Amino acid sequence: MTSEKLPSIRKIIHIDMDAFFASVEQRDNPDYRGKPLVVGGSPDQRGVVAAASYEARKFGIFSAMPARTAIQRCPQLIFAKPRFEVYRHVSEQIREIFYRYTDLVEPLSLDEAYLDVTMNKREMPSATLIAREIKKAIRDELNLTASAGVSINKFLAKTASAVNKPDGLHLIPPDQAVAFIEKLPIEKFYGIGQVTAEKMRQAGVFNGADLKTWSEVDLVRKFGKVGHFYFNIARGCDDRPVVPNRIRKSIGAEESFAHDLSDRHSFLTAIEEIAATLQRRVEKSETSGRTLTLKVKYGDYQQVTRSRTFAESIDVRDFSPIIKIAMELLDTTEVVEKNARLLGLSLSNLDCERESEDGNYVQLTLELK
Repeated sequence: MTSEKLPSIRKIIHIDMDAFFASVEQRDNPDYRGKPLVVGGSPDQRGVVAAASYEARKFGIFSAMPARTAIQRCPQLIFAKPRFEVYRHVSEQIREIFYRYTDLVEPLSLDEAYLDVTMNKREMPSATLIAREIKKAIRDELNLTASAGVSINKFLAKTASAVNKPDGLHLIPPDQAVAFIEKLPIEKFYGIGQVTAEKMRQAGVFNGADLKTWSEVDLVRKFGKVGHFYFNIARGCDDRPVVPNRIRKSIGAEESFAHDLSDRHSFLTAIEEIAATLQRRVEKSETSGRTLTLKVKYGDYQQVTRSRTFAESIDVRDFSPIIKIAMELLDTTEVVEKNARLLGLSLSNLDCERESEDGNYVQLTLELK
């Protein structure tokens, strides 16, 4: 008689900083504390909200909202110019705290990350205690607050971190995972956006219990390949590992304009400036890529992208071909009729190993006619 070995239960923490950009600004400027504040462009420059303090959120202000709409909802709203270098530095300080406990840290952005503490540096048996210590260190050392979710996989930990925001800590133990998911409103599921949630409600799916009644075949038929993911999370199943040092998928640069661009000369000038920024960022990352993507947001806020992929990596050190490609992609849009509120360029299909034997990037050859 042989005994079947049970799979080990992982201990996953998801840390999510509370209103990160806005909280850093309120920390560094006493005049901002306790007041509705957003980080982003001002209304007169037709900017957008990058982050909103909790005081601002009470007025229904949230990220990606046009600044003009935000100021209409809260006339006393304070606008702070983004300081991304500061945010990146603070993010690095936060990660140093994570690394005191584990090297299995998977950053999702500047303000959130997964940690696998199943086997941790301090040999602590409780993931909840580790999360509590991390939150305390962030508060004591950086004067910021974070929310934490603790569970057996990424999906549950991510979901748990949003339960008691801000400054929250929520545990979903293995024996309560199924009951938690069954009661969870469908719009609270990580990975299910507002549009999909509404589509599910129209189909009679209002919570996890409803979602669980659907077969995997029906979910795929209704929602496409992501239906496989929905089938698994409805049962609390998520075997994705915490992957440290995530590979960057793209590098980009973009610019929004105080006044819509409407002529080819202004398009070209903007593309040249954006390409120069992209060039600096790509060279700093010491990588290359094969796909160039143009992003255009029209004057009516509709957004489109156009891409072109090459057989070899693009050498951005000579970005004149980049300009030519970008303008050709721009010609396939309706920017002349609709004007441009925002333009952006990004490089993807990144590959740091695509180098010739002498250590130089492969030069992309284009016919410039």
